[in-house]
Amino acid sequence: MSNRKIANILETTAHLLELLVENSFKIKALLFAAYKIDRIGSDLSTYTLAELDKIEGIGKGIAQKIHEIIQTGTTQELTQLKSEIPPGVIQMLGIKGIGSKKLRVLWKELHIESPGELLYACYENRLVTLKGFGEKTQESIQKAIEFALAHEGKSLYSDIEVLAEKQIHLLQKQYPHHLFAYSGDFHRKCEIIESLDLLTTFKPIEYIRNFEQFPIKVNIMVTEPEEFWRVLFNTSASTAFLEAFYASYSFPTNALSEEDVFLKNKLPFIIPAARESAQALEMAQNGSIHDVVQFSDIKGMLHIHTQYSDGKNTLEEMAQAVKNLGMDYIGITDHSQSAFYAGGLKVEAIEKQHQEIEEWNKNSNNFKILKGIESDILIDGRLDYEDDILQRFDFVIASVHSVLKMDIEKATQRLIKAIESPFTTILGHLSGRLLLSRPAYPLDMNKIIDACAANHVIIELNANPYRLDIDWRYIQTCVQKGVYISINPDAHSIKGLDDIHYGLLAAQKGLLKKQYCFNTQSLESISQWLKKK
Repeated sequence: MSNRKIANILETTAHLLELLVENSFKIKALLFAAYKIDRIGSDLSTYTLAELDKIEGIGKGIAQKIHEIIQTGTTQELTQLKSEIPPGVIQMLGIKGIGSKKLRVLWKELHIESPGELLYACYENRLVTLKGFGEKTQESIQKAIEFALAHEGKSLYSDIEVLAEKQIHLLQKQYPHHLFAYSGDFHRKCEIIESLDLLTTFKPIEYIRNFEQFPIKVNIMVTEPEEFWRVLFNTSASTAFLEAFYASYSFPTNALSEEDVFLKNKLPFIIPAARESAQALEMAQNGSIHDVVQFSDIKGMLHIHTQYSDGKNTLEEMAQAVKNLGMDYIGITDHSQSAFYAGGLKVEAIEKQHQEIEEWNKNSNNFKILKGIESDILIDGRLDYEDDILQRFDFVIASVHSVLKMDIEKATQRLIKAIESPFTTILGHLSGRLLLSRPAYPLDMNKIIDACAANHVIIELNANPYRLDIDWRYIQTCVQKGVYISINPDAHSIKGLDDIHYGLLAAQKGLLKKQYCFNTQSLESISQWLKKK
């Protein structure tokens, strides 16, 4: 069991206790322990009770709860709490904008016990008179529920990728004389998957089991062996790509693989992720499809958090992990001071961190740690810290983390002011979206991209699979206006470095060429660029 799951169980216990108005000190202790656990770099599931008891800030009672979770997957206390609270009320804890205290009011005063009942209550305007709510809160809750319902039954690609690949590997091993492949959005590596479409030549499909574990609908399509590659090709690419392909080419009757389809049409292979538009075909025709960024092109990783703020690993551990991946540099960007909830760095912590970085760089050959910061963009568009502090960094990622509810004009001007700061190097996760959880805030994207072009500011493609922000659909607009894209993992742990994979898939969908990807530059080139900036 992961540390995150252990922390989630403690957080859920705290929220349910709060619903029942239990001991506030106990609630705070559980929430603090959950926060602490989420930042521990080592795997708690390997700890003994005695070892758990020694963790600073956890306490003996919570150590016993953690041990119980490791042994059983839950706690007796949580099981008891769930028996006292309706399942629909617990489900409502996941609705954005509703904390435990507000939920208790809805449950006890309006007798609302499910998200559906709550949405209906919003439609009937029943929340506006409740203490602590009001019209804006009601509107926010209504939008949150509608957003959740609209995305019900969908999954992030990252959430099903490993499970799906494992399942198809088992099928191929079990039925070696038949063909199996995922089609549709999954084959094209789309960020959100509505259904998992399995194409096969195996006819007694009732023997294909173990798909009930998937959180989305699974469709099984059966075809003849001679039609397999045609069906896969036609059901995987976008309509725009297929229309462009069949306008100039035909499907070879004797194709033996996806690669064969392109080879026999005298075209270089176009990876499935890139089959989104006619432009991919144009790039294949002129030979530039080979320039689309690959993992081997990435020379360094920027946007990395450590234990100095809310990361799980030390600065040294993160640097060594990136170096072990064959990279030439890492950009450490812990949170700035306004992000107090994430352990944002005070000036004293910045000085300590910079001393550690300088010591590392003195003793390291062919690898460098760049001094960065993820500076909060304040409500008026200013960057966190005064200029004399900002100028100490090699680069600054400017990001919004708070006050996300603005109209399009205010939100756009807020970002433009941050972009115009001479200290802003990279604009981080600019739309604020969390896929399937939170919509992007309204922005005039053309104005934002124009401002980045005018001020030589790079736009981040945040590789966290919940963000993938900037959306890949804007990549070509950025390129056409001369704006670099930096594929950043936003890693808060060594494991988080793996998210670069999802950022690359999004970049490939947007047909980002390596020469327009900022972190494909060598250490020497990127250092010169940063100094010039």
